[in-house]
Amino acid sequence: MRQLIGLLGALLILIPFGASQLGRMRTTGLSYQLLNLVGSTILTAIAVTSRQYGFILLEGVWAIMSLVGLFRLPATGLMR
Repeated sequence: MRQLIGLLGALLILIPFGASQLGRMRTTGLSYQLLNLVGSTILTAIAVTSRQYGFILLEGVWAIMSLVGLFRLPATGLMR
């Protein structure tokens, strides 16, 4: 089960990244930031339970940067 959750977390990061590389999603958009935040949070939680410190650092910082990106988005009806 942990593997499936980990795959979901990875896909939530990789799909928007691939879409941005293909010009189908902006890295400064709400959906990109939210997908990255959720995916990296899932992977951070798995890393914490497994005590994988390098992975905790990588995914934890990724989650924090996604959160910063969300706060830097222009105010929309959803974010007000």
